[in-house]
Amino acid sequence: MSVSPGIRVTLVVVALFNLVSALAGCVLLVVAGGDSVGMPNEWLARTPFASWAWPGLILGVVVGGTQLVTLIAQRRRYVLAWGLHAASGLVMMIWIFVEIAVLLVWSPLHGVYFLTGLVQTVLAVLALGAWPQPFFARMPRRSRTGVGNTAYRPKRVDGVGRVRRCLRCRSVARGPLRR
Repeated sequence: MSVSPGIRVTLVVVALFNLVSALAGCVLLVVAGGDSVGMPNEWLARTPFASWAWPGLILGVVVGGTQLVTLIAQRRRYVLAWGLHAASGLVMMIWIFVEIAVLLVWSPLHGVYFLTGLVQTVLAVLALGAWPQPFFARMPRRSRTGVGNTAYRPKRVDGVGRVRRCLRCRSVARGPLRR
């Protein structure tokens, strides 16, 4: 399957951005804690976590890990890479959704990272071959005989004026009529 270079490069850039961001968030939350990056410990009151270390590890391992595996698969030219890109984008969007739902706090960065996950997923689906078709596109009409469409007008007819077709494959007969 051939994927355009623009989609390939954009997916690499988005996955690298997500990977670096997830690893940086992991290191900051585990080493420095949430207070040093503007996330007070009071936000953890409604969560099962006592500190920011576990959310940081989950961020680094799950979100960063999926991005890393995806980049390795793309670098090694595995066909599976496009599906992994879609899964990694979904993991990023789910992470952001769950974080907002649990913490009940929203930041513009949530929008940025949700958008990167969405872009990654959409581009991966396009890379898998789901190119958009016009929504109101129409199928060609069928002929009265139910064979072919009305835009197809065979040129060869036999002496009586009937179209000569193969009974097995319905293709138009060529050459003189044989009996």
